[in-house]
Amino acid sequence: MGKTYEQIDTRLADWITKQHLFFVATSPLSATGHINCSPKGGDTLRVLGPREVAYLDGGGSGIETVAHVRENGRLVLMFCAFDGAPRIVRLHGTGTVIAPGEATFDALAARLPTASTVRAIIHLDVRRVSDSCGYGVPFMDFRAKRTDSQNYLRKSSDTALRKYLVKTNVKSIDALPGLTPDEVNRVVINRG
Repeated sequence: MGKTYEQIDTRLADWITKQHLFFVATSPLSATGHINCSPKGGDTLRVLGPREVAYLDGGGSGIETVAHVRENGRLVLMFCAFDGAPRIVRLHGTGTVIAPGEATFDALAARLPTASTVRAIIHLDVRRVSDSCGYGVPFMDFRAKRTDSQNYLRKSSDTALRKYLVKTNVKSIDALPGLTPDEVNRVVINRG
């Protein structure tokens, strides 16, 4: 039976940060717009407080989460137990996009891990914390983190990466604004 919680307690925060994968879901206001659900992985997310979560949003082939959150703030994160006891946890709330160069970016980035690319930090003001059984989620074993992003960066120049982001990250698939060209120029690229 599913439950709701007043906040993210330390035990739940510990469980959340141990998950190798989580899902982000957003939707535009338009009834004809495309709903978005994106898998996120790696060590990109931190529980910052009992009602506060943030993750690093890396460069990619689409900009749906950023566009939707900027339009309406609606955001849900979902975590599934792929090993151990069955469990699904959802964090519903209001999201904010914080791009490199914004006043609060550096302070918030200091509380998060590093990533190959960071086009924004997605901050969630958590309004609802719930779980459900997760009986339908299969057992799956974690083998390793993917290295595709680092491999791509090794082969690509900063100029080529930014050109790609201008092509794919300035507008959503429904033509909502994504990153501005100035924000593309401020995307953090970590080649280390």
